[in-house]
Amino acid sequence: MEHKTARLTVLLDPAKKRAFETLCAQQDMTPSQVVRQLIREHLRKHGVEWRPSGADDKNRSVPE
Repeated sequence: MEHKTARLTVLLDPAKKRAFETLCAQQDMTPSQVVRQLIREHLRKHGVEWRPSGADDKNRSVPE
């Protein structure tokens, strides 16, 4: 898991936000968890390599 965090602000239609929050709750996930998962999947899909902030090159690799 990442050690440092950065904020990403996303503007959504209020009805879409409520629907997303409801779905996340039904899946026992927070909206932030879902967005992080979507970002990881998008990066992987496009072959973008990244390392979590603070990752030690000897002990950490690109997350799967």
